Amino acid sequence: MTTTITAILPEDMHKLCARALYDRCWEQARRTDRTVEDDEALLNMAHASLWHWRVVGLPVNLARGEWMLARVNALLGLAESARHHAENSLALCDDHQLSEHDRALAHEAIARACAIGSDPEGVASHVQYGLAAAGQVPDPSQREWVLRNLGSVTTDPPLD
Repeated sequence: MTTTITAILPEDMHKLCARALYDRCWEQARRTDRTVEDDEALLNMAHASLWHWRVVGLPVNLARGEWMLARVNALLGLAESARHHAENSLALCDDHQLSEHDRALAHEAIARACAIGSDPEGVASHVQYGLAAAGQVPDPSQREWVLRNLGSVTTDPPLD
């Protein structure tokens, strides 16, 4: 007898876990006193959140889960993995005609991956793509949030 991933938990539990883990990633990512163990847990939570969304989520949930994985990987200095997940996010935006908000964030994630991967041209082009998409975001608070995130992408080395 084969068990499918949807049979492991009820649908509402998958949604609860996906949301809770995503929110916890934000809490942990904002901390400045994370340990190596905390960083490992952060990465695991981002993967787990996306896994739960893969069971019950819509394309927008998957795109945002990929974006979170890109963000966490960039935060941890893992350029290749950050780029992979950022490009997955953008592909989901393209394949499912997701909002300009999500498209702008996907470009922000690619720019951030380029920044830690020492690709200033990639940073510049994806920040520009992100700004163009952000200009189409109708909600002022969402647009401001995206612009603030795009503005935080830098090619400067991290401070020790």
